[in-house]
Amino acid sequence: MKLTTLLAAAILSTCSIAAFSQPASLTRDQIKHIVDETIAPLMARDGIAGMAVGVVVEGKPYVFDYGVASKESGAPVTRTTLFELGSVSKTFTATLATYAQETGHLSLSDPVGKYVPELRGSAFGDEVTLLTLGTHTPGGLPLQVPDEVHDNAELIQYFKAWRPRYAPGTYRTYANPGIGTLGLITAKSMGGDFDALMQQHVFAALGMSNSYIQVPAARMRDYAEGYAKDGTPIRMRPGVLSSEAYGVRSTAEDMTRFLQANMNDAAPVDATLQRAITATHTGYFQAGPMTQDLIWEQYPYPAPLSALLDGNGPSMIVDGHAVTRIDPPQAPRDDAWLNKTGSTNGFGSYIAFVPSKHVGIVMLGNKNIPNADRVRAAYAIVTSLVK
Repeated sequence: MKLTTLLAAAILSTCSIAAFSQPASLTRDQIKHIVDETIAPLMARDGIAGMAVGVVVEGKPYVFDYGVASKESGAPVTRTTLFELGSVSKTFTATLATYAQETGHLSLSDPVGKYVPELRGSAFGDEVTLLTLGTHTPGGLPLQVPDEVHDNAELIQYFKAWRPRYAPGTYRTYANPGIGTLGLITAKSMGGDFDALMQQHVFAALGMSNSYIQVPAARMRDYAEGYAKDGTPIRMRPGVLSSEAYGVRSTAEDMTRFLQANMNDAAPVDATLQRAITATHTGYFQAGPMTQDLIWEQYPYPAPLSALLDGNGPSMIVDGHAVTRIDPPQAPRDDAWLNKTGSTNGFGSYIAFVPSKHVGIVMLGNKNIPNADRVRAAYAIVTSLVK
């Protein structure tokens, strides 16, 4: 046999072996089994009445529903059930801010005072930039808007008197007032109402037809009942900066669409919006085990479970942590685990994805699930889906 014939046969054999050994795509039933095996024990252990879980596998979305949206009525969780996202809402605020930057309405490097003239001459107006608001590094804001602040006018007065504990850009202190104020400034720069701008430029533009900041009366029947630790029914009450910091209600189906867009796997998305979404994955500070993006928290992939548990642990929420500025900022990367937790008094959520693997997960529950339990469950599911 000629050498060329032998080589051709060898190549064909190698290709055949490779094709034969290539793992087949998981079926929907196999994916459901993987999710079921983790979610059922989680719900039993933590006493969760209802959950909706969306996963993206090889870029394709799947949604699975569990339990009841209301223990009182017995209504089951369905594809149209709305859950409170809590702080996962911050990722949408970050997206609207980068969209405003892409469209020339603002620059994240600008000081707050450029957009809020009343704060010029104050530490908050002159020293804090929009970027530090979106990365929890403005200098030590409280976790929540202070109780004595009842409206935006009082918020401005609070910021006028505020004094930083740290130099901006040196410490990460997780805070609703920071990202909330970035949302206010974003809306002001775009000349519109925050809720309406979010609905138009993000939700509608991504085809997220079941996502709201203000739930319409006609959709209240789909709004899950949340449950406090003692089992009392509870839902979020509006407050200062609630829309901008933790106010989104959505379905698992819509959130898988958001996952796809963040991995550039969605059906065609407006190019400007897609750039804005990707820009939120830029790394600005190293904070303990993770890289702080614009709200998103990022880990090199493969990420050990221990790092994810540390990065999503109580200390990263309630304590200040020294950060190292990444200069120049780290460009969005595919080989990373990006995630965000979210909680209200009656709901818990978690979203995570790995762009290079085209896999992601969103978990929505009508109870404030311990972060560690969410992370462990998501990690178990995602690592099973990428094998």
